[in-house]
Amino acid sequence: MTHASTSAYPVSSGGHDLPGVLHLPAGDGPHPAVLLLHGFPGWERNFDLAHSLQRAGYATLVFHYRGSWGAAGTWSWTHVLEDSAAAVATLRADPQIDASRLAVIGHSMGGFAALQTVAADATIPVVGSIAGFDFGAAATAPNPDRYVEPFDGDLLPLQGTSGRALVDEMVAHGPEWRLAGLAPQLADRHVLLIGAGRDTAAPPEEHHLPLVAAYQNAEHHLFPTDHALSDHREKLAQVTIAFLSSKA
Repeated sequence: MTHASTSAYPVSSGGHDLPGVLHLPAGDGPHPAVLLLHGFPGWERNFDLAHSLQRAGYATLVFHYRGSWGAAGTWSWTHVLEDSAAAVATLRADPQIDASRLAVIGHSMGGFAALQTVAADATIPVVGSIAGFDFGAAATAPNPDRYVEPFDGDLLPLQGTSGRALVDEMVAHGPEWRLAGLAPQLADRHVLLIGAGRDTAAPPEEHHLPLVAAYQNAEHHLFPTDHALSDHREKLAQVTIAFLSSKA
């Protein structure tokens, strides 16, 4: 029987090799897998959740998008979506992975990317959003320029962009990026929505509850915690693993 391991696992996207870490569970594969997408810019990368998933038997990949945390290339929302799709392809091509049992789960911006990625790929059966940020809703709400300063404040680990450029890109995609609009594509998938009641980065009234209403078959939770689910990390792991196990 093979032992659990945690090792470097690059993802090729946009002509660059992006740094990733694969948390491989013990036992002979192929293993069910989770692509775990971090948010903007990635202060919380959810490695605790990755290790919990690994212990539960899921091969779990965490990686950095282009232009973030030393990864080559430039950062943009579009590159995040392209890189997420490339990570799916990388996992599917790995003989250690059971491609039929792949889930995509993301936090904050990663929740947005997870829902967009799975909506665009009808072969992925399971998706989860944790305190997801709805860029389409933000772009079409009054005064999207209010995000320029907060985006500027999070650029330290990123390269090739600015708060102004990120808001302009968000607005340019506007309605097509509204997550509620993905309901028809996700109607036949297993969807997990986790919101945070004390979330000031992605307030649930704007980013979580509209999805609960739109995705009528989704499993949903609203925890009394902050955007990073700081005091609900064990509960987050328990709920996520129980959800994945029920969809096996």
